[in-house]
Amino acid sequence: MRVPRLILIEQARRLGWPGLAGGVLLALALGYGLLGLLPARQALAAMTRQLAEDRAQLAAADAIPSGQRVSVPASAQLDDFRRNLPAQLDATGAIDRIYVLAQQEGIALARGEYALGLDPRTRLARYQVLLPVRGSYPQLRRFLHGLQAQLPALALEEVDLQRKQIADSELEGRIRMTLYLAR
Repeated sequence: MRVPRLILIEQARRLGWPGLAGGVLLALALGYGLLGLLPARQALAAMTRQLAEDRAQLAAADAIPSGQRVSVPASAQLDDFRRNLPAQLDATGAIDRIYVLAQQEGIALARGEYALGLDPRTRLARYQVLLPVRGSYPQLRRFLHGLQAQLPALALEEVDLQRKQIADSELEGRIRMTLYLAR
């Protein structure tokens, strides 16, 4: 059923400005409820279900006697950790990935300083890298995120960035990082 336009105009005039303002506010509240509150309520329900599942799983784990639990010895955890690290011979490949990431982001990397350190106590090799960098802030940020994503054995130790002038969009600085390697 189609309502003629003339009837709608007549009803709007009868309500006046206060009635129209109330109708608009009512429509806005309904829109907010549908577009804002309904998704939040659904997310809350999903989180409540997840919490109930997690509590049930925790209760099931607590029900197992401590003598029957499977525990991984610390030495096995350490060996697993070392297996996940790149080998000392793969250090050049990791350094090449750093330079490829920088090139993809359009960052100028000057010649860096590299130092290899061996720790006899942990049987790990530490490859310390100091790289002078130049690029915009978004480029450098994407570069650092890419480093952490592609090289999980790389630890950022220091990021020192500065502008020569306030109006410059290019940043200059240096990044000190350590690549941990298995020997």
